Amino acid sequence: MISPSDMEKRIVRYGSLKPCKTAFIDAHTPGSNLKENFTIVGGGVSESPDQHVHIKETPGFNIGAAGQPPKCRNSLHSHRTAEVFFVLKGRWRFFWGRWGDAGEVTLEEGDIFNIPTGIFRGFENIGTDYGMIMAILGGDDAGGGVIWAPQVIQDASEHGLVLSETGRLYDTKKGQSLPKNEKPMPILSQEQLKNFPEPDPHEVVSQFVARYWDLVALSLKQPVPVIGDNGVLKDRPGFEVDFISRNSLQEKNYNTERHEILMIMRGHWNLSWENGSATLAPGDTCCVPPNLSRQLSPSMSGEASLYRVRNTDDPAGPTLAPTS
Repeated sequence: MISPSDMEKRIVRYGSLKPCKTAFIDAHTPGSNLKENFTIVGGGVSESPDQHVHIKETPGFNIGAAGQPPKCRNSLHSHRTAEVFFVLKGRWRFFWGRWGDAGEVTLEEGDIFNIPTGIFRGFENIGTDYGMIMAILGGDDAGGGVIWAPQVIQDASEHGLVLSETGRLYDTKKGQSLPKNEKPMPILSQEQLKNFPEPDPHEVVSQFVARYWDLVALSLKQPVPVIGDNGVLKDRPGFEVDFISRNSLQEKNYNTERHEILMIMRGHWNLSWENGSATLAPGDTCCVPPNLSRQLSPSMSGEASLYRVRNTDDPAGPTLAPTS
């Protein structure tokens, strides 16, 4: 049986998130130096030993978040497994390509983006206040780390940060240096860069972006499969994502053999089970264990929505990487 205190250990509250301001190689680069990284479930892809991990156990994928003030951007990088974002707060511009000029799309609160695996991508808060995007990264090890565009590594070295070939970050401004037995992270060659496609914006927006208010409309009587075999965004990245709004679930218990992560978007939700209950607020992340009979419902009137993530038997990897 799971007690309320046991369940609380499985909940990461938005107000309790602990940021890391030195998570990546561009932490000193002007324009990127004010961003904050959060690892909520699993270690994510942070390159800093200072990164706090809220819940270390992973269900086949990682959950994280990025918080940035206006005009702050995350530098161009790529992943070997899925990277899915939805906007919790603010207005964000996502861009992609070798130099970030192959295409871009603007996402509003609640919109979700299943970024094609294997392309260079970056993102910027273009709103007027501090913004937050929530992330799902494929694989227990989140794909083994970040692949940076060459200019990002070069720019970082000019501002005191060096990345080792093992993915560990060293800050020369703090007197740190690369250990003698480690080499710096190699910069991708021109031949290697040819393997990173630059998909057309029409392809990306039509196949990899789902808008919040469209999902609200589709979720009137049942959860909406967003990412999956039958999803609005068809993909098999090792996890499935559903969208749930006020009228999606019947007021009865359900269970699943899968791990289930609840990521609250709007409103307050009541999660109840035989031995207790918990209230979840916007920005909270809750890890519900398999085979627990529970009921999920809004706890008050007004707008209410969340994203639900479950693990699958599919391997983490580049399931829908574009070729253009």
